[in-house]
Amino acid sequence: MAPSRVLAEMTAVGLEATEFGPQGWLPPAPVERAAALEPYGLAAVGAFVPVVLHNPDHDPLPAVSCELDSFEAAGGDVLVLAANSGLAGYDERPVLDEQGWATMFANLDRLVDLASSRGIKATLHPHVGTMVEKRDEVLRVLAGSKIPLCLDTGHLLIGGTDPVELVATFAGRINHVHAKDVRLDLAKRVQAGELTYTEAVRAGIYVPLGEGDVDFAAIVTSLDAAGFDGWYVLEQDTILAGEPADEGPVRDVRSSIAYLRGLNLA
Repeated sequence: MAPSRVLAEMTAVGLEATEFGPQGWLPPAPVERAAALEPYGLAAVGAFVPVVLHNPDHDPLPAVSCELDSFEAAGGDVLVLAANSGLAGYDERPVLDEQGWATMFANLDRLVDLASSRGIKATLHPHVGTMVEKRDEVLRVLAGSKIPLCLDTGHLLIGGTDPVELVATFAGRINHVHAKDVRLDLAKRVQAGELTYTEAVRAGIYVPLGEGDVDFAAIVTSLDAAGFDGWYVLEQDTILAGEPADEGPVRDVRSSIAYLRGLNLA
């Protein structure tokens, strides 16, 4: 969907800030990116940046450093990293050996330091189809690296991690939230290999907050108790009906915002 439509709809429903979206959605040049946001009055949260972290022959710092340049022009203070598999899409990924894990941990810590040196908070987004997807991988990152986590409530549940349990145990390591709700029945089919992630998205695995199986109220309660002061970023994936009268994702966004307001978040 065109940025002009999405950003206008975000403003219309009362949202006040935004991440920069997937790579290439907004202009990559810092000044142009800032200009793209300006007409809509939206503050910048930060950027989602998938990067290969496990390859010892690849240094991720130069590319991430260039991405951080956009923060200086457009604003934002959160660098949301994902451990890119190096493959296209999110339906396949390689298996890491011990060297790959060690390389990823070292790169994550280097990127935390790089971001911090520029006044930016780094966070790792466990994401289906990346090198940090499943519960044991999330726990291994927490044990092997100092990077905080982005609590993506949808991707964690699809990957087999209970986000409520994770917050209860590791609230102090969470510095950013992506708020999503998912259908557990479809998540289990992805975990069992019956559906690819792409197929599950097309089947409607993502639903408005409060209509799926993520206990977001419990998550908010635990994070509040731990003194969480970061962003809650709503991500709404919606299957378009293809009819001219269909509003598209903004319809579900309104529903999710109403749910969040009921939790005294928005």
